[in-house]
Amino acid sequence: MQDFRKLSVWKKAHRLTLNVYELTSDFPDDERYGLISQMRRSSASIGANIAEGCGSGSDADFARFVQMALRSASELEYQLLLARDLTMLSEKPHRAATHHTQEVKRMLSGLLKKLRA
Repeated sequence: MQDFRKLSVWKKAHRLTLNVYELTSDFPDDERYGLISQMRRSSASIGANIAEGCGSGSDADFARFVQMALRSASELEYQLLLARDLTMLSEKPHRAATHHTQEVKRMLSGLLKKLRA
């Protein structure tokens, strides 16, 4: 068992979640139970799965949680694109958040390879 707070991928995922909360605070109120909720849930799920995986008993269990975090990051990447296309998110914040999400995905992929080796 390891402390998730010490993992750089968790730190980056946590910053991404904070950023998503900030970005979605300006979305229309009628999206409160739609895209806002979905984006916040998927972004928070990335860090939550990393934390939960750190509490698991084996590398194989941890890898399963990292895979779930990767899925949530992919879901968020699509939701960012949807928010941009629905003009809820302008190009610059979309590009920055997408880049941040892709960085987290790369880090998760690297961790997953290490756990499966």
